Parts: sequence; C-alpha cells; structure tokens
Amino acid sequence: MNSYITVMGSMGRLGCEDGVMMRGSEMRILRQCDFRCLGRVMAAALLLLFWVPGACYCQAVVTLTISAAASLKESIAENEAAYSKSHPNIAFTNNSGSSGTLATQIDQGAPVDVFLSAATKQMDDLEAKGLVVKGTRRNLLRNALVLVAPLDSKLQDFEGLTAAGVRVIAVGDPGSVPAGQYGRQTLTALHLWDKLESKFVLAKDVRQVLTYVETGNADAGLVYATDAKASSKVRVVATAPEATHDAIVYPAAVIKGSRNEAAAREFVDYLASPAAQAVFARYGFTIAAP
Repeated sequence: MNSYITVMGSMGRLGCEDGVMMRGSEMRILRQCDFRCLGRVMAAALLLLFWVPGACYCQAVVTLTISAAASLKESIAENEAAYSKSHPNIAFTNNSGSSGTLATQIDQGAPVDVFLSAATKQMDDLEAKGLVVKGTRRNLLRNALVLVAPLDSKLQDFEGLTAAGVRVIAVGDPGSVPAGQYGRQTLTALHLWDKLESKFVLAKDVRQVLTYVETGNADAGLVYATDAKASSKVRVVATAPEATHDAIVYPAAVIKGSRNEAAAREFVDYLASPAAQAVFARYGFTIAAP
C-alpha cells in the first residue's frame, strides 16, 4: 500500500524552507531541511501542550503593617528582612513611636496588622476593647531601664541628679511613653521625682530622650539598656533596680480587623522563633518567659 506522510507548511513558518515527503520506507529530501526544523516543531508542540491561557503561577504580595515601639526599630527591621528572604511574597510597612501613641492610633481605627508594645498596659487596654485577635498575644522580650549621660559627664548615680550641675533631665512623657512611666516609677521609689520635677524635659518617645542626651541638650536621661547599647555618644551611669518599676515586657499580637490575619499570625510566631530571638538578643534584649 502506498501511503504518503507530508510534514510541510508549519515547518516553513518555523524557519524550515521545505518539507519532507515519505513514501513507505523511502525518504526524499525536497531541498534543505535539517534536524533543527524538527526541533523547532517539537518545541512549539510542547509550548502548546503546557501553556494555559490566563494562568498565573506567581504569589500575590502581602504587605503587613507593623506598629512597633521605638526601641524595637532596628531589631524589628532586621527580623523583617530575614523573614522576607524565606517568604518573598511578604512585604512590610512600619510605624515606629511610643507605645501609647501607637495604641491610640489602633484604637482610632488605624489599619494595623501587628502591634509590638514596650509595655503590657497598652496591649491590655487594646485587648479589653476587643481589638486584639484572641490567641495571638504573646510576651516576646524584656529590657532594663538605665540612667545615661554624655561621655564626659561626672554623674555617678541616681542621687547625683539632684546636683546643681545637672540642669536638664530627659524622660519620656509618662502619659504615653512606657520608658517615661518606668522612669517615674523608679524616681518615685527612690524619693527623687518631686525633687527633680522642675528639671524634666518630656520626650515623645525613648529615642528622643536618647537624642537629647547625645546632643548635649540634656545632662542625663532615662532610656532602655538597648538604646544605650546602640549609642556611642552616651555612657550608662546606673541601672534602675528591677524592684523600683514594673517588669519591662514587650508583648506582640495580631490586631482585630487585619486584612492579612493568617500572614500576621505566622509573622508573630516567627518573632518567637530561635532565629528571631537571636537577632533581638544581639541588640541587648532578653527573652521573656513563655
């Protein structure tokens, strides 16, 4: 039986000038056609086989909004960068400031996915108002309160703050700044608050306190140990005894109404992981007991 198989037309469109005609076992090359023609045909066939019109194989980017206490600024950014490497579809937008101010923003409806506070009070207040997703709150970190002064200062201890040479003392505003609340507790316990009140300059967050001391606009200030560690322009004069103030604990939680609750939960869990804790420890934080 004579049968003919002709491969033409489509081969020409793929760059082959001619086709191949086969009769039985006899093959005759009409003009020039090499194996490259066959390769092009096979590639086109595979493309048509696996191509699905309208299909998308990429993950949509999820942006998490993080409101974190000012003292966490650098450490949280480093942890976010590490997290994004293993979760390339996750991006971050950060709000940094005093925990009281951030909590007020959340209470007023600011779109926030995760809140990290430098005190339990602000988280307690939000939780009482039903603004924290149940089961997501966890205590992450602890810190210490320290008295700092410029490098050339002769200040030796808390009692020295009463000296005439100490004219300005920077503290966080106790109304919204946890470091200021801890500072007031400490100075009250040491019977110094009333004696020093005329010397205070109130700052909007703990980083502003540090800046006042670094620039010489304050003779001393009360900041966290982690803030002092990050500065080469101040020295630690004394550490506030733990018994003089509430425990400095940093809780984290997912905020009610988050549009990315699942992703936010996973990130909060990551912040409690050994990898994230190692980053926090490098910045001077200690890990809170579970």
